Amino acid sequence: QRQVVESGGGVVHPGGSLSLSCQASGFGLDYYQIGWFRQVPGKEREGVSCIKGSDGSLNYADSVKGRFTITKDNAKSMVYLQMSNLQPEDTGSYYCALDSHPRSCTFIPGAYDYWGQGTQVTVSS
Repeated sequence: QRQVVESGGGVVHPGGSLSLSCQASGFGLDYYQIGWFRQVPGKEREGVSCIKGSDGSLNYADSVKGRFTITKDNAKSMVYLQMSNLQPEDTGSYYCALDSHPRSCTFIPGAYDYWGQGTQVTVSS
């Protein structure tokens, strides 16, 4: 069954770190783009980071550059998002998504075909 499933959310103090994982079952990550998005109630889903399947090129939202790192393990069909120096504004539901088309990764949610159920990240003192 083809699906993406996130894990690793939690509660952390400001300045803390968390690592999210995305298992892309039934997909070869050599070919597909994986994006991480986040959403808070009342706001649109925003792209955080993405990684292109064919060449591993990366993209980060300006708000997370220097703090978040996206990596992948093609052999395990896993994508990771390491988040450090977390701030309250990073709070939200984080989603992993897969784009099955051969193109550069994008922060446009409509470009992604498969979505995980989301994992909550809460940054609070």
